[in-house]
Amino acid sequence: MKIKGIRWWIIALIMVITIINYLDRGTLNYMWVTNIEYALVETANPADKSNQAVYQPEGDLYLLWKNGSARTVEGPKITLKKNEDQTWVIHKEGIAYDLGLISQELSAEEAARQAKDMLGTITIFFMIAYGISQLVSGKMYDKIGTRKGFFVSVLLWGTADALTSLSRGIVSLTGFRMMLGLGEAGPWPGTTKSNAEWFPQKERAFAQGLFGAAASLGSIFAPIIILMLYISFGWKLTFVIVGGLGLLWLIPWLILNKRGPKEHPWITEKEREYILTGQPEIKMTNDRGKSWGELLFNKKNWSVILGRFFLDPIWWMFVTYLPLYLADVFNLNIKEVAFSAWVPYVGAMIGSISGGWFSGYLIRKGKTVDHSRKLAMLLGGIIIVPFIIAAVYSTSAAVAVIFMAFVLGGFQFVMTNIQTLPSDLHSGKSVGSLAGLGGASAVLGTILAILFARYITSWLLLFALLAALVPLSLLSIFLTVGKIEQIK
Repeated sequence: MKIKGIRWWIIALIMVITIINYLDRGTLNYMWVTNIEYALVETANPADKSNQAVYQPEGDLYLLWKNGSARTVEGPKITLKKNEDQTWVIHKEGIAYDLGLISQELSAEEAARQAKDMLGTITIFFMIAYGISQLVSGKMYDKIGTRKGFFVSVLLWGTADALTSLSRGIVSLTGFRMMLGLGEAGPWPGTTKSNAEWFPQKERAFAQGLFGAAASLGSIFAPIIILMLYISFGWKLTFVIVGGLGLLWLIPWLILNKRGPKEHPWITEKEREYILTGQPEIKMTNDRGKSWGELLFNKKNWSVILGRFFLDPIWWMFVTYLPLYLADVFNLNIKEVAFSAWVPYVGAMIGSISGGWFSGYLIRKGKTVDHSRKLAMLLGGIIIVPFIIAAVYSTSAAVAVIFMAFVLGGFQFVMTNIQTLPSDLHSGKSVGSLAGLGGASAVLGTILAILFARYITSWLLLFALLAALVPLSLLSIFLTVGKIEQIK
């Protein structure tokens, strides 16, 4: 049996698991704190399954009815919202409140600060595990190959996300998120290595762009899927369902991805020749992957390390804090967040695909890899800065998320080409290792950004500082990489 275009089937499967990857990592962020609406009524009907609230003037209390049971909440802890002829009571709920990590007795301002800080702390531990995994995964994928590498990564993170349903407090919750981080980092160096094996050089940036687009698709689907599951089943079963998706994905992956293009039994001879003749590394002898020390000694490799150190925090700050930002600044309820938070990632998806296509187009037109990659990065950076400032000055959620779409679109336009640099500079077993070093540096930059964010109370200042990271990233790349070409 022969399959035409099997390289596209491989990248399609990687895109699917990348979407699932972002669903898994989004579970905590979107269910951490939610604004739940209750219809204000004079008398509650316990048989009615819809959320209802009854105001009790004596004591300034609200009786909140949900699924037939009620609880009392003090008036100052409630926000009112009028919509046509109906008044809605907005109450903060979610994992943080269900596990008792944030007290209902706190003021709205103090609760919001604690929620932001505690989520940041958990995310830091997740990122530490994620960074360790970037280093380990890069070496692991170089040693055991992409087929087994993806199997190990997905098995670990899918199990971790499902087990998060058993969390009882901050320690167990953080532990499961660290386990998630250990598994989730793998596809980043793994995909770079897989694309280096399965695609000729002129198609690699586009393949990497498809991978980045899948990450954006996962971010688009995450708020809608996760919050709808949360509304229907609660947070515990949501973790189990989303975690199980990755485990199911392992079946088609093991069936289709039998071997690399040189030995795969289902690849056509035409496609095998097309792939292998378009890979400059097959003309070189590189039986031994370079050590971390050897990679760090060469200045060109620091373009990947420093470029991602400065740029990646932009993405992670959006992934971590966007739900909180929309709920706090614009007072969006859980459904409004679900149908708003996906918009910026549409821009990210477009930027990811177009960034990879653009540099590949220039290469096909005869431009050098050096010229094509650098021009693409510069254009993406020019997009990010003005729109990140415009987004934070927006007075409505609709306008803000549209501007954010341009921000993340520009980000992915740049990042797609940065993530292609390891395969532009190296061959064989060194590609995954350098990609892993770049991922680890990205994690370090993100951790420092989150720690710094704890001391910034203004969203405006925080986003302005993120904009300043763009020129730092581009300068570090252009000053260290020299000419983008294979390192002899």
